[in-house]
Amino acid sequence: MASRAPAATGRLLVGARKWYYGLCGFNKLGLLRDDTILEDADVKEALRRLPENQYNDRMFRLKRALDLSMKQQILPKDQWTKYEADFRYLTPYLEEVIREKNEREEWMKK
Repeated sequence: MASRAPAATGRLLVGARKWYYGLCGFNKLGLLRDDTILEDADVKEALRRLPENQYNDRMFRLKRALDLSMKQQILPKDQWTKYEADFRYLTPYLEEVIREKNEREEWMKK
């Protein structure tokens, strides 16, 4: 019985994550989670490092979302970004930028 508790808890957490993901609303505009990150200096550097095709895909999603928002519309349900299809395309680049910044700051302290 105890061996099943973590699996049940895991399923419950995944269910809660999916529920919250649908509640956020950005998926109804066709956006991915990383499209909603506030652009600061670190994010801008990470965006600069993105491969061109990923950057172009991001720009398309953002422009489409802006257009839908201006029209006060959402995509048809079959075009919504699904929880399973969402992936963190920017996070690895952002983590690298932050790691390099922290490393540079540590170097300057010496």
